[in-house]
Amino acid sequence: MDLKSRNIILAICGVAILGCVAYLLVDFGIINFGDSGEENPPVVNETVTPEPDPQPQPSKLTIFDENSNSRPYGIIINNQPGAIKAQTGLNDAYLIYEFPIEGGMSRSMALFKDKETAQIGTVRSARQYHPYFAIENDAIFVHWGTNHPAADVLGSVKINHIDANSNGGPFFRKNPFKLATEHTGYTSLPKLKSFAEKKKWRLTTEVKPPIKYSYTNVDLSTMEGAKVANTVELKYSGSYKLKYTYNASTGLYERIYNGKDHKDYITGEKFTAKNIIVAYVGIGSVKGYTDTAGTNYLDMTVTGSGKGWYITNGYAREITWTKESKTGQSVYKYTDGTEINVNDGRTYINFFNKSKTASIK
Repeated sequence: MDLKSRNIILAICGVAILGCVAYLLVDFGIINFGDSGEENPPVVNETVTPEPDPQPQPSKLTIFDENSNSRPYGIIINNQPGAIKAQTGLNDAYLIYEFPIEGGMSRSMALFKDKETAQIGTVRSARQYHPYFAIENDAIFVHWGTNHPAADVLGSVKINHIDANSNGGPFFRKNPFKLATEHTGYTSLPKLKSFAEKKKWRLTTEVKPPIKYSYTNVDLSTMEGAKVANTVELKYSGSYKLKYTYNASTGLYERIYNGKDHKDYITGEKFTAKNIIVAYVGIGSVKGYTDTAGTNYLDMTVTGSGKGWYITNGYAREITWTKESKTGQSVYKYTDGTEINVNDGRTYINFFNKSKTASIK
């Protein structure tokens, strides 16, 4: 091999060696031929951990869980004087409306939410103004029969309701005091929930109660115009007298009917209220309807406005109420126009004939 050929071979080998070295340098990231002249950043495989869903804050109220969206049940309760002694379950309710009815008596609607009360009653028939107050709470309405005007209302409004006369499953009878049959009907919340589930009714709601709650103590004694309210008396008629007596040690009002403690026949507990709202309403009769005895059915003002009292912790203050439509929510305000906030606890709303006066002392 001549000298020229040997030099050519050596040159080719040198170029090949340099190429291999350059490839290794690039492969190991020692040099970079990119535009910036900088090293390539290392590739890091990051695992992204999703943020946990925000947890709801514990309820600040004890009377019910304000974070719950469960629909309440509004159950019509019998207040016939001879049958009051057979009542049970009412201290599990968070809100109880008490309405005047025929015969100088009252009838209540108790609202329950997220409870498992096994026996509630006794349950009686609906009046035509009752459904509107179930609707303002988006409650499933529970009753044992109706009068004729109430049947018409239930047929004309959008409401889920359970009538024992046509849906006996969630209802049962007990007669611990040997009363007439109409005073022996009860229901239970597990039975009502099971019935509603089988009906595939909506069981949740975004509707808040018509009354607003305070997270701090409402002390009416510091407010202008407040008066002492150790006793509250509502005389529906000569044979039907309701009294609330304030117990300062518990901070609750105890209910007394016709001079006797109003209490649960099973537990023996007195029925109590933390808040009382007295709402003065117009009372009349339903035109075109009479009962089997030929008596006109009683009617009660549902819409419009009126006066009343808010009572808690041994004091009372004058209020007003308004309800713009039958299916709208009621609004309760102090006379200065400020909407009231009630204390955490069970509330009774007593509708009372505006031609009468509640005794508050």
